[in-house]
Amino acid sequence: MENDDSQVALSNAVIVGFKPLVMIGVPAFNVEKSISRVVLVAKKHADCVVVCDDGSTDLTAEIAEHLGADVIRHEQNLGYGAAIKSLLRHARKLKADVLVTLDGDGQHDPREVPTLLKPILDGSADVVIGSRFVDKSLAWIMPWYRRAGVKFITKLSNNGSTAGGVKDAQSGFRAYSRKALDALNVSENGMGVSAEILFSSRREGLKVCEVPASCSYGGEVKTSTHNPVRHGVDVVASIVRLMVEEKPLVLLGLPGLGCLAVGALFGIWMLQIYTLEHQIMTNVALAAIGFEMIGFFCLSTAIMLYAISRLARRLKSG
Repeated sequence: MENDDSQVALSNAVIVGFKPLVMIGVPAFNVEKSISRVVLVAKKHADCVVVCDDGSTDLTAEIAEHLGADVIRHEQNLGYGAAIKSLLRHARKLKADVLVTLDGDGQHDPREVPTLLKPILDGSADVVIGSRFVDKSLAWIMPWYRRAGVKFITKLSNNGSTAGGVKDAQSGFRAYSRKALDALNVSENGMGVSAEILFSSRREGLKVCEVPASCSYGGEVKTSTHNPVRHGVDVVASIVRLMVEEKPLVLLGLPGLGCLAVGALFGIWMLQIYTLEHQIMTNVALAAIGFEMIGFFCLSTAIMLYAISRLARRLKSG
């Protein structure tokens, strides 16, 4: 109820002319060539710009600090998700009304920040995604392999969450309301944090919307600070884990029961062979034992995860 009241209060404050506190958070790793433009343009659209330097070995932090940004330093490279978590914590510490995150490599245009702010400020959304696929003409700027990868990951995210339906689950250009900042609880340190936020938004009943946003992939801008293959594997692994945590009885329990049933069939077949020929077929016996072990492991893991998730929800609600 307090979060809902704060969202209404924010909308009312905008109506009467009160300027909400807007923080722009920039996760950054070795982006000294682009961070200056990002910070200078971002400062025009926010009350404060905070750069999380994730263990850079170049002058990223020094340049950002010299240009007036607050800098959070990680002593070593912890990952994109760790930088996002630090920015979320800092926004809560500042009691920011809105947090906007955008990458430090220059892919996102800070001039588009007002587009992301609008749904937050008018109270129609708690999480706003700057999507590269809302305006289809913008999507074709993206390299084909990235476009295919993002679409696959987005489809996987949507299938794993009833809060799905988004077109760009991997965009790092996002805005969060005070309600979202208070509600979101994320643990991923890697690139899977973007998908985890969508899962968390579903659990917390947050309103998610998308607005069109451009993305630069050429010129002097680095296309990415991450290996795309490693990025994709990291994200897919995170989504699978999140899906299993969300629905353990469906995604582990049912396959476990299926394996137990198949193991039982192999066991019956083995007994039939033994009855007729008085010998044990090793391959059939091993198949029966293997399927039974896998089934038991999946089913017991599903039950434990389900019990843990129910206990966590009770503790949170209590």
